[in-house]
Parts: sequence; structure tokens; C-alpha cells
Amino acid sequence: QVQLVESGGGLVQPAGSLRLSCAASGFTFSRYAMSWYRQAPGKERELVATITSAGGTTTYADSVKERFTISRDNAKNTVYLQMNSLKSEDTAEYHCNARILRISYWGQGTQVTVSS
Repeated sequence: QVQLVESGGGLVQPAGSLRLSCAASGFTFSRYAMSWYRQAPGKERELVATITSAGGTTTYADSVKERFTISRDNAKNTVYLQMNSLKSEDTAEYHCNARILRISYWGQGTQVTVSS
């Protein structure tokens, strides 16, 4: 079965950096685009970044452009989210997502808290 397991979250000070990882299994990872979403308490879920199957194209929410970078390693079945210049408004639970044959799969999420 499809499994997505995120890691790398934590508490970081403003202007700091974190790298999130999402390990995928149960499907042919290299065939599918992958995305990162986030959801803060009381707010709607937000699409943060997407990367195509081969990694050739990436897209970002305006709120994270120039600060976050999505990447993938198809040999390791892993997608990453490098987050730099973190702000308090980046505090949220971050989830990776795979959309396979019109079905969305989600990981359990990893909490990112940006605070001094």
C-alpha cells in the first residue's frame, strides 16, 4: 500500500532553516509528481510546492518563493523541502502528497514551529 512518511520538522528560530523529507513506498515513485502542503491551526490547507516526476519542473506558493526549494531523489524514493529564511507565519504541520490515479495520498505530517 502507498505510504508517505515525513520527517525533519521541529522548532526553529526566525530566519533559520529546516529540511523536510518524505519517504515514499508502495508505488512507482519516479512516475508521479509530488507535493508539499501545510496547514496551520484555524487556516485552510495550503499547497506549498510541487515537483514533477523527473524533477524538471517545480512550482511554489507565492508565500514561499525564493525561500523554499522542493527536490526529489528518485533512487531513494524521497522528496525534500528545503526551507530557508523561515518566518513565524511558516508555522504549520507539513504534509507530503502523492496523487495517483486520481486518489490523493497523505503522510501523517511533521510539525514546523518558527519561534524565538
